[in-house]
Amino acid sequence: MDKILNYIDGALVAPAKAKYLDNYNPSTGKVYSSIPDSDEEDVQKAVAAAKKAFPEWSSMKKEDRADWIMKLADLLEKRLEDFAKAETIDNGKPLWLSRSVDIPRAVSNLRFFATASLHFASESHNMDGHAINYTLRDPIGIAGCISPWNLPLYLFTWKIAPALAAGNCVVSKPSEITPMTAFMLSQLCVEIGFPKGVFNIVHGLGPKVGSAIVSHPEIKAISFTGGTKTGAEIARVAAPMFKKLSLELGGKNPVLIFADCDWDKMMKTTITSSFTNQGEICLCGSRILVEKNVYEKFKKEFVEKVKAMKVGPPMEDSSRLGAIVSKPHFDKILSYIELAKQEGGKVLCGGNTVKLSGEEKDGWYIEPTVIEGLSYNCRTNMEEIFGPVVTIMPFETEEEALQYANATEYGLTSILWTENLTRTHKLSAALRSGIVWVNCWLLRDLRTPFGGSKSSGVGREGGWEAMRFFTEPKNVCIKL
Repeated sequence: MDKILNYIDGALVAPAKAKYLDNYNPSTGKVYSSIPDSDEEDVQKAVAAAKKAFPEWSSMKKEDRADWIMKLADLLEKRLEDFAKAETIDNGKPLWLSRSVDIPRAVSNLRFFATASLHFASESHNMDGHAINYTLRDPIGIAGCISPWNLPLYLFTWKIAPALAAGNCVVSKPSEITPMTAFMLSQLCVEIGFPKGVFNIVHGLGPKVGSAIVSHPEIKAISFTGGTKTGAEIARVAAPMFKKLSLELGGKNPVLIFADCDWDKMMKTTITSSFTNQGEICLCGSRILVEKNVYEKFKKEFVEKVKAMKVGPPMEDSSRLGAIVSKPHFDKILSYIELAKQEGGKVLCGGNTVKLSGEEKDGWYIEPTVIEGLSYNCRTNMEEIFGPVVTIMPFETEEEALQYANATEYGLTSILWTENLTRTHKLSAALRSGIVWVNCWLLRDLRTPFGGSKSSGVGREGGWEAMRFFTEPKNVCIKL
């Protein structure tokens, strides 16, 4: 059985108290590796290493820092297939998805921010001959990066890359549910001789490791992606310490479908936006709102296509959906399907567990599920399920669609399907979410700001937003 290790001060090390947790393969329901059950002692060692490494790393030429990150990206790309298989085993997602999305995006994250650091510029302001002001942006010191289980390496690198490129040292915690590819990344760091102490990975549970990172006085910024309740607790602890916070939290994203849309394109993409990664993406469209005059047409075709989706072993290319990431999350999703029934919802398809044979007979699989007949403001439509479950409902007017769409406490993303340009601009401006995708989904330009409003978080990631977050601005005023 594989034993995962922490990565502290350039070395792979066991947790200080030599305690470990079980790591499960979701497709089989069996333990297949162990993960350090680290605590504040391990975090303190990582912080000490980062503090020691910071003066040299922060003063290093940005081109040299970029070279180190690019070396890591190049080696990751060479090992893409190994990482894709590891991600699939650890997370339960189909191998074709890990191979085509997760690991290539991790490579892109590293390369993007390595090169972004070379072009990151500051402003100057001329006071008409009296003085000139210019802004310096210095690294903040040690950054704490805490990433989720749904897109493990994809979102892990999304945080560490800009932090490192901006000249910070990092103490990071990947999810204890999907730790394997972060561990493998640390092995690559050892292989290339990445500078000691600059980048540290401490594995373990949120209440132990995550809390120790958030509360540590030497860690000046926290970048977190995960649940809204956890984000609120992080803010409660970190805000009085005046730490910088970037919190990318939950989503309950609406899909607004108007009759004038490109129907075939909409249908294909809506299937994808509903059930990719078993619906375990914070950006998935889980509330589908359809203009009333095409609602029955949509329902018939959508349900037929969902019924045809194969739930199967993640390693099989024909499987559209793989396994749910963990037994507790599996149970949570099923509980919401029961709640929907109690609230008067009608399950049009799915709603059941899937029992496979062979090695996967004890895996955690759920059918893609479509539910109708619920009120727009019931719990099923208000609370994040984060699984292969969507609700569909009709609307009659733009105003009604907007009311339904904006009804939740979340505001991460919205998806709008229409060929009407006036409607596009009008609704895009009125939808209360950090991202609006029009006639597409998950089309990402890494230069653009990413994040949500309301209970979906604070701050933005991506592009210059990330580089600004991981630096501290200083204005210099020179009188002429």
